[in-house]
Amino acid sequence: QVRLVESGGGLMQPGESLQLSCVAFGSIFSVSDMGWYRQAPGHERELVAIITSHGSTNYADSVKGRFTISRDNAKNTVYLQMNGLKPEDTAVYYCHNELYNYWGQGAQVTVSS
Repeated sequence: QVRLVESGGGLMQPGESLQLSCVAFGSIFSVSDMGWYRQAPGHERELVAIITSHGSTNYADSVKGRFTISRDNAKNTVYLQMNGLKPEDTAVYYCHNELYNYWGQGAQVTVSS
């Protein structure tokens, strides 16, 4: 059984930075591509960033240059470093195991002045 647990969400002001973490339990983490998605109220869930098992990354245009996805296979953890936060980044952020199609429970990120 695969379980993903996110942490690090919070209430932030525009321009601030925040790092989300996602720990994977019970999965073959090192061979799994991992993704971060987000869902804002009234919007569909969208891909934010993805990192392959080999470390290649891809980002949504809206976060390029501001967000960085990374992984630590020794810790079964994937990170999302978010810099220069904007109010439009407000959403619930979900970790996703692309191989097993498992989702975490979500972490709320709110950006407001």
